[in-house]
Amino acid sequence: MAVSEEKAQGCRSGAAAGKAASPVKPNSGAVMEEITDSPSTTAKASSKGIYGIPIMTRAQRSHPLDPLSAAEIAVAVATVRAAGRTPEVRDSMRFVEVVLLEPEKNVVALADAYFFPPFQPSLLPRTKGGPVIPSRLPPRRARLVVYNKQTNETSIWVVELSEVHAATRGGHHRGKVISSEVVPDVQPAMDAMEYAECEATVKDFPPFIEAMKKRGIDDMELVMVDAWCAGYYSDADAPNRRLGKPLIFCRTESDNPMENGYARPVEGIHVIVDMQNNVVIEFEDRKFVPLPPPDHLRNYTTGETRGGVDRSDVKPLIISQPEGPSFRITGSFVEWQKWNFRVGFTPKEGLVIHSVAYVDGNRGRRPIAHRLSFVEMVVPYGDPNEPHYRKNAFDAGEDGLGKNAHSLKKGCDCLGYIKYFDAHFTNFTGGVETIENCVCLHEEDHGILWKHQDWRTGLAEVRRSRRLTVSFICTIANYEYGFYWHFYQGW
Repeated sequence: MAVSEEKAQGCRSGAAAGKAASPVKPNSGAVMEEITDSPSTTAKASSKGIYGIPIMTRAQRSHPLDPLSAAEIAVAVATVRAAGRTPEVRDSMRFVEVVLLEPEKNVVALADAYFFPPFQPSLLPRTKGGPVIPSRLPPRRARLVVYNKQTNETSIWVVELSEVHAATRGGHHRGKVISSEVVPDVQPAMDAMEYAECEATVKDFPPFIEAMKKRGIDDMELVMVDAWCAGYYSDADAPNRRLGKPLIFCRTESDNPMENGYARPVEGIHVIVDMQNNVVIEFEDRKFVPLPPPDHLRNYTTGETRGGVDRSDVKPLIISQPEGPSFRITGSFVEWQKWNFRVGFTPKEGLVIHSVAYVDGNRGRRPIAHRLSFVEMVVPYGDPNEPHYRKNAFDAGEDGLGKNAHSLKKGCDCLGYIKYFDAHFTNFTGGVETIENCVCLHEEDHGILWKHQDWRTGLAEVRRSRRLTVSFICTIANYEYGFYWHFYQGW
C-alpha cells in the first residue's frame, strides 16, 4: 500500500525508480534467513568463478574474520586446560575471554581475493609473474585470557584451531597451543560469577550485618552489593592483588523484581574484598547517612502495571517490505546498495564491523575501514567525596559490552525485515554460552535524500532516503547502552 502511494505521488527511492510491488503479503517484523546460494556453490560449477576469477575449494568453512563458533571456543578451552601442569592448575583456570586472533591484513586480502566473496584479486599487491595462489588459507587461531584463581596469575594463550572441524565430528584432537605467556602485575576483567561471590562474601560478614542493622535493615535479601574494580590510587591498590571495591544499595521489597534498588544507595560504609580468596580485608563504618525514602516513581514498571498512563493517542505504525530487504547476507558478509562489510562480535567490544568497502563504479571496491568497534566506555563520576571519587568505570574492559548484550526482541528493539546474528563466548569456568539475536541488521526510511523544484516550470523531483542499521544493546549494572552503525546512500 505504501509503495503504491509513493509511486502515485511520483516519489522514488534513492537507489532507483522503484518498480511496482507484486501483491505479496506484508512481512512487517519478518526475520530474514541466511542466503544459502553463496559463491562457494558457484565454485563447484566453474573453477574460474565470477568474471574469470579463480575460486578455491576451501578447506576452511569460516572466513578469517568470522567470530569463533561455539565448537571452536570449546576446542580452544579444552586445549588450554589440557596444557595445565597439574590437576590443581587445570581446576583453578578461569576463562576471562576467548576470541578470534584476528589475522594480518594480507591474510584477509587473500581470503577476499580467492576464497570468499567479494572475490577481488585487485586487493592483493601486484607481483611480477602474477600472484601465487595458495591451496588453502592459514589456520584460524584463538586468543585466550586466563586467570588462575589459585596463583593469582593472568596469562595470554594462542591456540591454533586447524583441527576444530575434525574434533566436532567426534575426533580427539584438541588443537595446538602456539604460545602462552604469564603477564605479571595485571588483573583481567571481572566476571558475573565473581560479582555473585563478592556479594555473598560481604553479606555474610558480621560487621557488615551489624552496620546494616544500624540503618534499620535486617533482611539481607534486600541488600545489593555491586563489586567495582578498585582502581589505582595508591600502592595499596597495586594489581598484584585482585581487589574489589563494593558499592551498597538496598531495596524495600524482596518480592518486587521491578524495584530499582539503585535509587537507594547505602553510604558511609567502606569495604574492600580480596576477590581471589573471597574475604573482606578492609571494613569501616565511617559515617551514618540516612537512606533515601522509598519512592515507587523511581522503580521500573511494566506496561501492565502503569494503570493506563501510557499515551493513548498513538496509532499503529506498520513497517512493511513486501518484496523483502535490499540487503544480502552470506554468512557474516553483508551487501547493501554499494556497501559491503563483515559482522563480528567480541565479549569486550560487542559488535565489530570488519572490512568496510564501497563499490565505486569503474574504480571497483574501495576499502573504507579495516575494523570498526567501540573499544572502551569510560565513566568518571567526578564527585570528590568518598566513595564516589573512586567510581571510574571502564565498562568494556572491566565488565564487557558484548558479554552483557541483550537478546533482541522483534517488534520493539528492531522493526522491519530483520536479520539477526548470534554471539558465542565462554563463561568463567570455560563453558560456552550463546546470546541469540544479539545483533540486529535492518533497513530504515531516512526521510528525503534530495529534492529540487524548478522555479520556472514548477516541476519537482524528490528521492526518498534509506539507511542500513547494524546495532546491539547492552546493560552494565544500571545503565543501558545502545550502539548503532548507520550506512547511507548519500555517499
